Amino acid sequence: MPKQEILDPQGQAVAGALPRLGFEGIAEVRQGKRFELEVDDSVDDEQLARIAQTLLANPVIEDWSVRRVDS
Repeated sequence: MPKQEILDPQGQAVAGALPRLGFEGIAEVRQGKRFELEVDDSVDDEQLARIAQTLLANPVIEDWSVRRVDS
């Protein structure tokens, strides 16, 4: 996700369109990206964090998190 202090024109466009489409009560929209990695048991959370920080995200302008989901 873009850091809170980074301008998010796509999120602002969606936020502006929602009331015109009849959706009320949405205060803010932030647009981000998501990667899904299928990994085997040898890949630990530390390795996933290194992958996220060095390859998948730009830590200067983006916040990131890693979450494991059971399949």
